[in-house]
Amino acid sequence: MNPDAASHPNRQLEVGVFECEIHLKFRLIEENCVLNDREKLLELLIDAFTAGADEYLEPLHSCVKTKEISELEASPHMRRQLMRLRNSSTLT
Repeated sequence: MNPDAASHPNRQLEVGVFECEIHLKFRLIEENCVLNDREKLLELLIDAFTAGADEYLEPLHSCVKTKEISELEASPHMRRQLMRLRNSSTLT
């Protein structure tokens, strides 16, 4: 639990909808067969990048952009989830 939230029990947690764009470029030593399954490859690449550089990974470039967007731009599913979060008694 966030210690700041615990020290202010009446404070409402503020949540929003964010659009995130991530550009990663790195070199990776990996088995060729992994490249055939895009979902598995994406999971592997993200895991490797978050673990950091080692003898099998060479980071070349990374760029992360985030911006808060209007709730109306989010899908209906995301808007419902946002309402659930805001109405949850465990987040206040």
